[in-house]
Amino acid sequence: MSQPSHSQQAILESLNQTALKTDLPRMDVGDTISVHCRIVEGDKERVQVYQGVVISRRGRGVNEMITVRRVVDEVGIERRFPINSPMVAKFEVTRHGDARRAKLYYLRERVGKSRRLRDRRRGIKNLEVATGNARPAPKPAGEGTPEPAAATA
Repeated sequence: MSQPSHSQQAILESLNQTALKTDLPRMDVGDTISVHCRIVEGDKERVQVYQGVVISRRGRGVNEMITVRRVVDEVGIERRFPINSPMVAKFEVTRHGDARRAKLYYLRERVGKSRRLRDRRRGIKNLEVATGNARPAPKPAGEGTPEPAAATA
């Protein structure tokens, strides 16, 4: 008799865990990234950088893929990269874009400046400035400008 299916799933998950990369930066859809691809030509190996916008992300675990789009000479080029592939040396996030949907396929029809995505601000400091709640730090007692003297007539 075979083992229950949930234990087989656990075995598969544990095997997949060993193949996952652990040094990945946080990449979301809309981010501009640089993908460093290993290219083997004969007995030589070199690294080629492909920079573009992440327009989709699908799958999970070992099967996770991203689609990166760039425009060269007014022609859009899309490449799909397996995130956990050994042929990808590393990913670098160069810019965080503000995307409000999971797939950015609508960028394929965009031309010119409308192709760009808004920059996403991160961090508490930027959040406070954006909402207008930023207050100047209080000055220590005894410092600062002296109070003006009362005018004598």
